[in-house]
Amino acid sequence: MASHSHRFLSIFIILAAFCLSRFSCCGGMEKEKTFAMIKPDGVYGNYSDKIKAIIMDSGFSIKRELRVQLDEDTVRSFYAEHSSKSFFPSLVKYMTSGPILVMILEKDNAVADWRKLIGPTDAEKAKVTHPQSIRAMCGLNTEKNCVHGSHSIQSASREMSFFF
Repeated sequence: MASHSHRFLSIFIILAAFCLSRFSCCGGMEKEKTFAMIKPDGVYGNYSDKIKAIIMDSGFSIKRELRVQLDEDTVRSFYAEHSSKSFFPSLVKYMTSGPILVMILEKDNAVADWRKLIGPTDAEKAKVTHPQSIRAMCGLNTEKNCVHGSHSIQSASREMSFFF
């Protein structure tokens, strides 16, 4: 009997720890976070305020933001998974061409909802297939597509910790 009680207590403690880890200090469920970036063409095109308004109107909260000018080493490190691709040198040049605005966004289903809001990677395609998307609004093509969004929770975590 003691062994059964001990096992029950162990399971209870594990479940309690899991539940506590998912709740914020205010007692509600912790919402998902994602990483968002307004790229140089978005910043230079004066789209930052409009994009932030869209973010807020879509139920996100902006937990942190930082405007920064990237150097080549930082871009190479951030986009390391693309380093062997033919467009990489052009990407580095573009991403160092002006300041960017990086943000941590929060809401339920943040990663998927942000990806949906920004639209397809190719801004020209977005203008046809997703005309209400951010990339349709301010993007030019596949490279100069105005914004970046993490593709997974793991990617969001890595990208948030890269800047914050």
